Amino acid sequence: MGKLTLFIVSDSVGETADLVAKAAASQFRQGLETISMKRFSHVEDESQVAEIVYLAKQQQAIIIYTLVKMNMCLKLKEECQHKGIHCIDLLSPIVNQISLELSEQPLEEPGLVRQLDDDYFKKIEAIEFAVKYDDGRDPRGILKADIVLVGVSRTSKTPLSQYLAHKRFKVANVPLVPEVEPPEELYQIDPAKCFGLVISPEKLNFIRKERLIALGLKDDASYARLDRIEEEIIHFRNVIQKIGCTVIDVTNRAVEETANVILSEIVNRTK
Repeated sequence: MGKLTLFIVSDSVGETADLVAKAAASQFRQGLETISMKRFSHVEDESQVAEIVYLAKQQQAIIIYTLVKMNMCLKLKEECQHKGIHCIDLLSPIVNQISLELSEQPLEEPGLVRQLDDDYFKKIEAIEFAVKYDDGRDPRGILKADIVLVGVSRTSKTPLSQYLAHKRFKVANVPLVPEVEPPEELYQIDPAKCFGLVISPEKLNFIRKERLIALGLKDDASYARLDRIEEEIIHFRNVIQKIGCTVIDVTNRAVEETANVILSEIVNRTK
C-alpha cells in the first residue's frame, strides 16, 4: 500500500482543515497509518503559496486548504493547476453560498473563529468565577476580581455579578452586615475596581418584605424592619468611606442600567 501526503494550508492556525483531513483519513482502515499530514499555518503571502505548491509537487501531495482571502484562494488554485496538483478548498464553497444567501460580502479576516472561541471561554471562566465568589463565600476572590461589588442584602449584587460576567468581567460580591467585620481583602484592593451599591431604606423595606412573603414568612421580621435597614445602610457607608470606592444608587435602576454605569466608569478611566 502506497503512502499519501496531505498538505494542510491555512491563513490561521489550520485546526479546521486538520480535523477534516483526519476525519476523512479515519474512514480508511490504515488511513491514519499510511497518510501523513503536514500543516502550513499563517499562510498570508502569495510567495508562500508558490513554495508550498512546489513542495507538494516534489512529494506528490494533495493540498487541503482553508483560506479566507479570495486572492489567496485563486493564487493557490492557479499554482496547483499549473503544477498538476490536486487541491481541495474546504471553506470557499460554504462562504460563497452564505454570501449569496445574506447578500453580504465576507470579511476575509483570518483567525476569526479562534477569536470567537477565546471570547466564549473567557465568558465561561468569568461566569464560573462569579458563582464561586458570590455573596462573600471566599474573600480570596476579592483580590482576583476585575470588579468587586459591595452592598447590603437585596441590592442585586448576584444578578449584577452574572450580568457583568457575561461581559467577560470576573466579579466578586460582598454582603455587608453590621455584626460581621468586612473581609480585610476589601481594604487591600484598588478602590477603582470596587463599587458600592446603595438603595433607599423605603425601597429596600418593600423588597425585603416581598422576599419574606415569597418564602412563606411573616413580613415583620427584623430583616425587613426600617430601623434595621437604616442601621445596615449606616454601616455600609462607613465601610465604603474607608474603602474609598464609587457608590451607585440602585433604587430605581434595573440591573442592566447599573451595569452600564459601572462599565462606563471603567471605560472612562482607561481613556
